[in-house]
Amino acid sequence: MMDIDGIREHLPHRYPFLLVDRVVELVPGESIVAYKNLSINEEFFQGHFPGKPVFPGVLILEAMAQAAGILGFKSQDKTPADGSIYYFVGADDLRFKRPCVPGDQVYLHAKVLGDRRGIWKFAVRAEVDGELCASATILCADRKA
Repeated sequence: MMDIDGIREHLPHRYPFLLVDRVVELVPGESIVAYKNLSINEEFFQGHFPGKPVFPGVLILEAMAQAAGILGFKSQDKTPADGSIYYFVGADDLRFKRPCVPGDQVYLHAKVLGDRRGIWKFAVRAEVDGELCASATILCADRKA
């Protein structure tokens, strides 16, 4: 549904902090499904438990927030080029259930729970092979860049 060029149009992030590789489902105002492919040559694996590398939890959270940001931009038919940016501003009920490791394809799910005065609330989760890795309720603020 959206390749890396479309993702780069809707997120201001760039490598190594662009954590969404492809969007496979998107219903503006409702939900998104995207994924991040984890390769052993990712820079963070070199220092995050090198003997048994895992995708850092904070980056799983960031990847879920980036998927939610794409959903927010598409829901409002905006891009960062329009002078708008989504800031990750909070997380509630964050839980990590399974580590993500090199070779995993981490699916990122986000669902709009609501928005009020530019603050968007999303239910997010990350899964590998249908198994829950992490979940949270997050808030993103739509602000002028």
